[in-house]
Amino acid sequence: MLNGIITSKTKVNLLVKMFLNPAMKAYLRELAKEFDVSTNSVRTELNTLTENNILIAERDGRNIYYRANINHPLFPELSSMVRKITGIDDLANSVIERLGNLEAVYLVGDYARGVDSGIIDIVLIGDIDLRQLEDVMVKTEKYIKRKVRPLVLQWEDFEILSKKGTLKNIVPLWLKENVEGPFRIQNKS
Repeated sequence: MLNGIITSKTKVNLLVKMFLNPAMKAYLRELAKEFDVSTNSVRTELNTLTENNILIAERDGRNIYYRANINHPLFPELSSMVRKITGIDDLANSVIERLGNLEAVYLVGDYARGVDSGIIDIVLIGDIDLRQLEDVMVKTEKYIKRKVRPLVLQWEDFEILSKKGTLKNIVPLWLKENVEGPFRIQNKS
């Protein structure tokens, strides 16, 4: 969808990478390898996005790491656009509205790393009707045109897996009000 508006596929990949998980940092060669393009094409787009303050560049030793500028006036809109084109917003809304006693929804895996791989891994915390979950996933997958792999956990198991490093790059999508849990966020519901 962004490809029709932004003509550079590399720029689209950079926006998806950086705005799906604003805490994500990446450097030039890592991005070029991941996108399977030349470092020059990535450098050009990084320079443009940095000059416009959409990305922030930070030197760490010999590498320059880039990340989303969360203070940019367009940050909320860019983040929202990326979540919409990847289907993350539709997935979160679908799950929140239709499943039992849901307490939190977290994004993990490729999409949490900013990689639009076509497989969205989510962790759902709470007492969830698994039959209803399966129905929601089938309908949502057809709508967003991506595979969804849900993992249903209780808080204790989530915390254990997080501390062990089994769940990496955890991006909070939703947390029920008045629920005590790790990885706090502001609700979007």
